[in-house]
Amino acid sequence: MPDEPMPVDTVRDELSPRDDYGQTVEPADPPPSPEPENRSTLHRLLFMLGLLLAVLIVPSVAQRLAYSVSYGREQAKVDVALAGLQKLKAGSLAATSRLVAQAVGPSVVHIRTARKSNAPAGHELGFLKHFESVGQGSGVILDLDGHLVTNYHVVAGSESIAVQLVDGRELAAKVVGTDVLTDLAVLKIDATNLTATPWGDSQSLEVGDMVWAVGSPFGLDHSVTFGIVSAKQRRGVTTSRYQDFLQTDAAVNPGNSGGPLVNSAGHVVGINTAIVGRAYQGISFAIPSEIARSVYERIKTTGRVERGWLGVILDELSPALRQRLELDNQVQGIYVARVVSDSPADRAAIQPGDVIIAWNDEPLNDPLLLTRLVAGMKIGSRAKAKLLRDGKVIEVEVVIDQRPAQFG
Repeated sequence: MPDEPMPVDTVRDELSPRDDYGQTVEPADPPPSPEPENRSTLHRLLFMLGLLLAVLIVPSVAQRLAYSVSYGREQAKVDVALAGLQKLKAGSLAATSRLVAQAVGPSVVHIRTARKSNAPAGHELGFLKHFESVGQGSGVILDLDGHLVTNYHVVAGSESIAVQLVDGRELAAKVVGTDVLTDLAVLKIDATNLTATPWGDSQSLEVGDMVWAVGSPFGLDHSVTFGIVSAKQRRGVTTSRYQDFLQTDAAVNPGNSGGPLVNSAGHVVGINTAIVGRAYQGISFAIPSEIARSVYERIKTTGRVERGWLGVILDELSPALRQRLELDNQVQGIYVARVVSDSPADRAAIQPGDVIIAWNDEPLNDPLLLTRLVAGMKIGSRAKAKLLRDGKVIEVEVVIDQRPAQFG
């Protein structure tokens, strides 16, 4: 007869431990697992590791986010530029160059100068008392009355100036006036049937904009070259405090001096003036129309350039000056190092140690910019200067004088 299944209780009873008297003994609860002695230490180590990872990873993530934002901004510019380039028709640059040359060419002149000099000592023709030296350059006609602009260095010391037009006419020119400090001269020819090129706005130019140089390099009249604006407000090319330059890569060589730099609208945005070295090496400089036009109009009106004068010695806000004046980097302005006695600045109660933060509401941080702004003002005109003095902003009114000759 098969064995019957044993009830669970019976099985439990059979397996249950018994004491010495045969009584079932209930097993005691198992002892709790002992807490590892190093668990709290392990927790601390894990916390420190997490903190270390946060220190290492979070800045990296933030940096990547910043790069992503920067990249997105730059990529947006690229997308806009590409969209603009796609709108340009094939061959439009060549067409623009042809049109610029046609529009500007008739107003560009070739200039030849002559001056008599003493014969060099020991020259085999030394019995001649004088010999004639010849120079050349370029210029651009700016009105139908025959006024044109060139460089001062093209005509300096000349006893005669001849201007050759695109139609072959050669005319004598007289000097209306010159300005050594900006290297500009205004000439006039008496002629009819002239073509003039209008002024353009050099301030609206951006780095990368297309420009064309027209002139007579090495006597090759009406040569046209092309390039881009490489930089603006390039200073230190000359010692003049009234000058800054447009830098371009348009080919300019001896003989181009005084010729126009024009934009794609065919307007004069600069007067080509200088190069690096004795021949073109990829860097050319032009006087921006912002400066050249002002000088041209003054000379045309009065025959000279009168410059406004404030009467201060200025300096940039260097880190040392900022620290001494307790100014943070957010403050922009120009430090007044000295005030000339009985000058417009002195009469307006501007003091050494002041910081000029604005001139006629235009913010300032460049001493040369203020010098140019003052120089461009009419004699006797009034200007508002905003000053920072002892931590307070004050405003004074200045009456502009003519710059004394001894101050250059």
